[in-house]
Amino acid sequence: MFRPIRFRSVEARNRIMLSPMCQYSGQDGLSNDWHFVHLGARAAGGAGWVFTEAIHTEPRGRITPYCLGLWNDEQRDRIARIARFVSDHGAVPGIQLGHAGRKASVGRPWEGSQPLSAEAGGWEDLISASALPYANRWQVPEAMTNNQIGESLQSLKSATRRAREAGFKALELHGAHGYLIHQFLSPLSNQRTDAYGGSFENRIRFLQESISVVREEWPDDLPLFLRLSCTDWVDGGWTLDDTVHLATLLRFQGDVDLIDCSSGGNDPRQKIPIHPGYQVPLAQAVRARADIATGAVGLIHSPDLAESVIANGQADLVILGRALLSDPAWPLRAAAALKAENVEWPKQYERSNIF
Repeated sequence: MFRPIRFRSVEARNRIMLSPMCQYSGQDGLSNDWHFVHLGARAAGGAGWVFTEAIHTEPRGRITPYCLGLWNDEQRDRIARIARFVSDHGAVPGIQLGHAGRKASVGRPWEGSQPLSAEAGGWEDLISASALPYANRWQVPEAMTNNQIGESLQSLKSATRRAREAGFKALELHGAHGYLIHQFLSPLSNQRTDAYGGSFENRIRFLQESISVVREEWPDDLPLFLRLSCTDWVDGGWTLDDTVHLATLLRFQGDVDLIDCSSGGNDPRQKIPIHPGYQVPLAQAVRARADIATGAVGLIHSPDLAESVIANGQADLVILGRALLSDPAWPLRAAAALKAENVEWPKQYERSNIF
């Protein structure tokens, strides 16, 4: 876990990645001191890859009114400060780009994550693959026209350019958790009859085009990751076999360097068998069957479990969410527990290294 790893021209000091996690603390899509401290602390705490939360490509693509965006230059300039600090403290600064689609315009989790009316600060112009709401009493989105698909891709392209200009060195495209790309992938949310719906090849078209426009702006020497929900956990939905098929195609095409293997989020009927490391078998299966690098995520809390994932070849990165939320210095503590060599503490914190 503490061996360096390289994707394209970018080498990280270890195989620990801060999972993109929304903080619901922005204003008008702008990052602020909370985001600076949150991400900076994880860089100082020893993570190899420090990724932002989902950064949205247009205002109506935000999950909540407090989520971040990258549709203007002021947002780029604010978040560039974070990329510089993360890089200066030894981590690879990564950014996740996404669009919430039909799951946009909801309240923050501590407010119930329920759909917001316009009077409550929400918006009513949601878009998706099909005119299907996420759940009962959720807003019915508009099925995207071809023109709207083209506009969405151009917004993604512009956001990618700003991410590059801001100084990020790794980019992850969010294709999981029931957000817009996932809405096209899954037959549960995509009932189109045109070139973007029906067959597997048609349902992956929006993702394929998204990857293409990202690569038009994202340099060839910088890595591109893709977060996927490897299964919907619902009969008739997107499956692990679908993910392996897609990942195999992506490996041959050569634009995507790693699959971040998550699951669920597209249908409230999902039944997820949650336990420590519950999604690791997904990363293992995609890595083995598609011969592509993967990241494992999902209740990986202990250093021993994280180390075993890498040592046993189940994934190439361990992607930590709640473990790093509760302890920004988790990588440094894990290194001490595992007796890893050549792991440097920040000079300011060295006297605390008593493990």
